[in-house]
Amino acid sequence: MYKYETSHEGEAGTQAELEGRVAEVVVLLRNIAARHAPAVLATGFGAEGMLLIDLIARHALPIPIFTLDTGRLPEETYALIDRTRQRYGLPIDVYAPDAQRLQHFVRQHGVNPFYASVELRKACCAVRKTEPLARALAGKGAWITGLRREQSVTRQSVAVEEFDAEHALPKFNPLAEWPDDDIWTYIRIHDVPYNALHDRGYPSIGCAPCTRAVQPGEDARGGRWWWEAPEHKECGLHRHRVVPLTRATPESVAAANALSWSR
Repeated sequence: MYKYETSHEGEAGTQAELEGRVAEVVVLLRNIAARHAPAVLATGFGAEGMLLIDLIARHALPIPIFTLDTGRLPEETYALIDRTRQRYGLPIDVYAPDAQRLQHFVRQHGVNPFYASVELRKACCAVRKTEPLARALAGKGAWITGLRREQSVTRQSVAVEEFDAEHALPKFNPLAEWPDDDIWTYIRIHDVPYNALHDRGYPSIGCAPCTRAVQPGEDARGGRWWWEAPEHKECGLHRHRVVPLTRATPESVAAANALSWSR
């Protein structure tokens, strides 16, 4: 069980530190909700997203939640979405791919073209994820994610506060500096529901045909698009050029936008 590969030695001290981290995140979420309304949480219902949902519900924060249904998610993810609705009583907006665009893509490239090349995999992600995300973020004041630096080599520079030039929105990653231990300690203490696949060796969960279990000690995103090199393992949702929010200027935003990965 992947989540229990954490050490519980000195847990009392660790729990006190965790409470401090949690308090900081709650303050940040309150500020985001107040200053960037309407701010939304984007989640694929991974462990980090579930932690943030629990905080939003526990503190009655005015932060709507949305997810992207690619049409290829594991059954365990769909089951968790239903469990989350039942547990917290919160509405969850679901955005699906544009039907005509998806139909055209499948007609042209087949059902599983992502195994053939990185380019086709990214094209599939663009139809199933990137375009629905743009619709989900339209008219929003900011978006919040569960990105963490420990998750992969492509996320080691993730900042808590950024500016997403592609969507022209502030982007917040409240758990950016959190280690795995803290995520799962919180989930255990508060009995937060989580995806059953985590217990089967899936630390990172995406579409069913593009995700597999990993071995202990392997990179957390090693099971995502496992046939590709590590530096390619992003779907496009988080590969847009960003700048730290505190340093965002018209010039820096324009430069970031010009270099956007998804251009």
